[in-house]
Formats: sequence, C-alpha cells, structure tokens
Amino acid sequence: MNSLSRFLWTPILLALGSLRRNLLRALLTAFGILIGVAAVTIVVALGEGAREAISGRIDSLGDNALIVIPQDTAQSGVRDEAGLPALTEDDGEALAAEAPSVERAAPMISGFSQVVWRDANRPTQIVGTTRDFFAIRGWKVEDGALWGPSAESVGDKVCVIGQTVRLEIFGTENPVGEVLRMGRHAFRVIGVLPEKGQSPFGNDQDDIIVMPVRTMRAKLSPTRPGGVHRILLQGVGKNPPSVVERDATAILRQRHRLTEGVENDFRIRSQEEFRQTQEGILTVLRILLLSIAAVSLVVGGIGVMNIMLVSVAERTREIGIRMAIGAREADIRVQFLAEAVLLSLVGGLLGAGLAAVAVRALGNALGWNMGVSPTALAIALGTSSVVGVVFGLVPAQRAARLDPIFALRRE
Repeated sequence: MNSLSRFLWTPILLALGSLRRNLLRALLTAFGILIGVAAVTIVVALGEGAREAISGRIDSLGDNALIVIPQDTAQSGVRDEAGLPALTEDDGEALAAEAPSVERAAPMISGFSQVVWRDANRPTQIVGTTRDFFAIRGWKVEDGALWGPSAESVGDKVCVIGQTVRLEIFGTENPVGEVLRMGRHAFRVIGVLPEKGQSPFGNDQDDIIVMPVRTMRAKLSPTRPGGVHRILLQGVGKNPPSVVERDATAILRQRHRLTEGVENDFRIRSQEEFRQTQEGILTVLRILLLSIAAVSLVVGGIGVMNIMLVSVAERTREIGIRMAIGAREADIRVQFLAEAVLLSLVGGLLGAGLAAVAVRALGNALGWNMGVSPTALAIALGTSSVVGVVFGLVPAQRAARLDPIFALRRE
C-alpha cells in the first residue's frame, strides 16, 4: 500500500496540484496534443465513412454485376466505327444462354443528347439496353412502367427517365405520357426511375434516359448491325466474380474467333475490382492524412517537453525540499512523468470530444454514416499517453538528478 501511494497516488495528486496552479499554461500546452488526437480520430472516421459510402455506390451498380467492355488490341479482329473491338447483342444472348454462371446479360449503347420538352432543355446521358438491365441493377420503375417485350423487339420510341431528368425538365409536372424530343425524334416517357444517387465514379446515376437498345441504335447512336458499346452481366446466385469472368471469357473468345496466344479483344470488370481500386486509393489517402496527424502529435509532445523543462527550472527549490525530507530520485522522476502524462491525457480527452463533434458535423454535411471508432479513440488516447511518457522523460530525469544542496540554495 505504501508503494502504491508513493508511486501512484502521491505523484498524481502533486501533478494535479501543479496543473491547477498553472491552469492556463497547462491548457495551452495540451492544445497541441488535442489537435493531434482529434486529427487521428477524425481521419479514421472519415476513412470508414468513405469506405462505407463507396461500397454503397458500388452495390448500386447491381447485385453480383460485371461489365464487359471492348479492349483495343493489335491482333483483334472486327472493329466498329470508333475503332474498338466489337461487342454485339448476340454476344449478350450467348452469354446468358451458354455461360452456366451467368444469369442475365444486358447489351448497352450509351451516348449523350440534348433533351427538349416545351421550353426546357438540357444535355443528358442516354442508354439503350434491354429489360434485363433493370433486373441486374435492381432498378424498379417508381411511376409508370417499363416497355414490354414487343416494344423492345420492334424498337418503339419509348423511354424511362431518372429523377434528375424529371426534376430538371418537368419540375412538378407528371412526366408519364409526355413526349421528349432528342435530335429529330420524339420519344414518349412511359416511366420514372427511383433515385439511385452517385456512382463509384462520381457521376449522377439519376441523370439518365433509358430506352430499348434497337431504338437507340436506329434513332440516336448508329452502330454496325447488332453492335453495342458494352454488356452488363449478372452472376448466378453467389458465384464468385472470378467464375463468372472465366465462363464469359471462354464464350467470348470462342465467338470472336481468338486463337490461343491472341489477347482478348474485350475486358471484364467486376464490382470487386472496383472495390479494390477504391480501397487502394483510400489507403494511400489515409496514410498521408495519418502522417500529418502524427506530426501534430509530435509537435504537441515537444510542447509538453518544453513546458516541463520550464517547470523543472521554476520548481528547483521544491524539488530540493522534497529530497531533503526523504524523497528519492525515483519519486521525483515519477512525479514529473505523471505531470507530463496528465497533460497529454487532458489534451487527448479534449481532442476526443472535439473529434466526436467534428465527426457528427462532417457526417451530416457529407451524408455519410460516420461515428467515432472506439478502437481509433483508444489508440489515440493511448498514443497521447505514450507521447507524455516519451517527451516527459527528459524533464523528469533532469529533475531527479538535481543536487539537493544546489536545489535548496536556488531562489
């Protein structure tokens, strides 16, 4: 009990008394630690919030979705007007029918057009595809209906629109049944899609008009017969993307007559690939920001050491009196170490409070589901304590090695 009192309670009480006597100086000293701890905690929360937000955007692309895009190669065969290797509607049908791991395939043609309705007009993305596109992306019509199989086969001039187009073109009017003009052609709006939000690439998924692929090819974006720009795939059940990619690759190589040794004239990208790319970017940013936060902690620790050295110089006589009445070097060392650690902990606790407020505000501003991670908070507070020990060691050692006679003579 005596040892516990000597090396724990007594140093803490002495440290608290010293900090209370110099409260303003203590708070200013703790400010550097406060900034460092708050920065570390906020950076970790932002990283987790960004990961969750990006994961949600990737999931919005569809359930177990992959996309096949042309890949320009030196050896590839037939090319479309843009010089890229050709994908066709027949490729999509073959993938859906012959690949055991592919449940659906939706060929797509995309482009941009000026959209006009009465006195309103704006440029927007146009996508020509099949009904399977909506099933793959989990995108149901909110108002109106999709086109039917017959409209898809004959290429009726019908379309469904996203929420951004509805708001920007029609405002508060009901768009279902209205006629939009794109280029020289008129298209009847038969449905409105629910809000989807931003894609993983930052573009607005609701700024879109979708129509049958044959309508798109005939009226707005001519391609070679049956040609498409990409094919959206959906794997069966929980088949790993690698299995879907393997099966799709085998069928497309056969259809494109690619012999062994000839590289693919297409590329298949999965949601998992998007996640890995985004995670790599986030990791680099997180390391960069955490490094900046670590510098803040080091600067705060130097501030603690500086003030503690000043405190040792100011309290030389007090140290001499304590040694004269029986305090040992270890007692003096622990006293000043406790004071440095308390300074750092005060800064850490204030930084944690600031981080909690900042994280809540940032989460509301960005629309992310963010919170202060208990693990990040524990690491930050633990780091602040370590900073107190490391940067308090030199002043504590100097105080413990003072000559008692010299210390008592000091005014």
